[in-house]
Amino acid sequence: MEEKYKQALEKQLDIKIFTHSLALEACMSGLFDYFQKNGLLSPQDPPKEDWQLAGLIHDIDYSEPYKEDHPNKTKEALAKYDLDISDSIHSIIKAHAPELTGYQPKNKAEWSIFCADSLTGLIMAVAYVYPSKKLADVQLSSVMKRFLKEPKFAAGTRRDEVAMCANPEGLNLPLETFVSICLDSMKSVAPSLSL
Repeated sequence: MEEKYKQALEKQLDIKIFTHSLALEACMSGLFDYFQKNGLLSPQDPPKEDWQLAGLIHDIDYSEPYKEDHPNKTKEALAKYDLDISDSIHSIIKAHAPELTGYQPKNKAEWSIFCADSLTGLIMAVAYVYPSKKLADVQLSSVMKRFLKEPKFAAGTRRDEVAMCANPEGLNLPLETFVSICLDSMKSVAPSLSL
């Protein structure tokens, strides 16, 4: 099933956004696993498949003719490929950009996509400056240093949003733990990210 969505993404998006989507899917999967392993999910939290698919397709409308209205055109972009999503997945996607959708994160999946969305770019940028250009070589300390002490590095990273992972009403995860989960998750799919 997920393969159909990946094929649609490859047709719809440029390679940079497609790679970002694969990275965010990995982060969402890793965050779900962390919360589940530690007994931090509630019965109201969506299933893992919803977390992953939302991460994968959250930017499918970040291309023409939908880009101007991103991320409010997800369903229209999917319909072009005869695909649809549940209300749960749609809500997670809307939560990644509340300033554009008016939808505020309410559960762990929604807070996860909101906090992790721009972190993927910073993690990939750290890999790009390593001589090997491999995620496997990236250390958590390097990511944290670039995040905390070098605001001009990967300047598009919305550091304030990423740091909201520590908010008790959201994920209640220390920043370093959150970044570590995302880094490890992205390392697990490094070949598909060409890193």
